[in-house]
Amino acid sequence: MPTAPELKFTALDLKQVETDGTFSGYASLFNTEDLGRDVVLPGAFRDSLAKRGPRGIKMLFQHRPEEPIGVWEQLKEDARGLFARGRLMLDVARARETLALMRAGALDGLSIGFRAVVGQRDARTGVRRLAKIDLWEISIVTFPLLADARVAHVKARAFAQRPPTEREFERWLTQDAGLTRAQARGVLRHGHKGLIMQDAAGRRPRDRLIAQIEDAARLLRGSG
Repeated sequence: MPTAPELKFTALDLKQVETDGTFSGYASLFNTEDLGRDVVLPGAFRDSLAKRGPRGIKMLFQHRPEEPIGVWEQLKEDARGLFARGRLMLDVARARETLALMRAGALDGLSIGFRAVVGQRDARTGVRRLAKIDLWEISIVTFPLLADARVAHVKARAFAQRPPTEREFERWLTQDAGLTRAQARGVLRHGHKGLIMQDAAGRRPRDRLIAQIEDAARLLRGSG
C-alpha cells in the first residue's frame, strides 16, 4: 500500500450501533458530489471487493495503519453506494473508546483510503468522476466530506423510532444539509417558508434548497 493514498470522507448514517460493537452504514455514495469535487460511479468498487473481500479491507481509526480497531463483515455495492457492516473488536482499548464515542454521537464519519484507477475530471466543472477505485481501507473518522453517509444514531435514539428533537434536527440541518445556524433556525421557526426567505435573499441556489428539503423529508420518514 503506497504511503499517500487518496482519502474520501463520508458522513455515516449508521443505522444502529450495538453494544457488542456491530454497526452498518454507507462508506461511499454513488453519483453524489463531495466537498473534494469527486463523484463515485456505480461499480467503482467492484474489482476491489472481488479481489480482497471484506476481511481484506482494513478497518482503521482515523486512517492510522497502526490502529486497526475491527473487521468488516460485509461490504457490497447496492443502488445507493458502498454498504458496510462491521464489528469493533472490543478487546482493543481504542475500539472500546470508539464504540463509546459512536454511541454518544461524537464520532460519526467513515472515510475510505484508496487509489483512483479510472477517473476523469471535467475541465469545465472541475468535478472528477471515479469509475474504478482500488480500495485499501475504511476508517472511522471525526470529520467527513460527504454529508449524506453519516452514522445513524444508536438504535434506541434512531429517528426511525421517534421524531427528532428540535436540537437534533437543527444539528442535521447545519452539519448534514449544509445550512448556516441562522438558516437552520429559520427552518425551525418557519419551516419551508424560512428556506424560501433565504432563497429570496439570494443566499442559496434554489435547486440546492429543494434537494435539502427532500433530504430532510427522507430523514424524518426514517427511510435513509
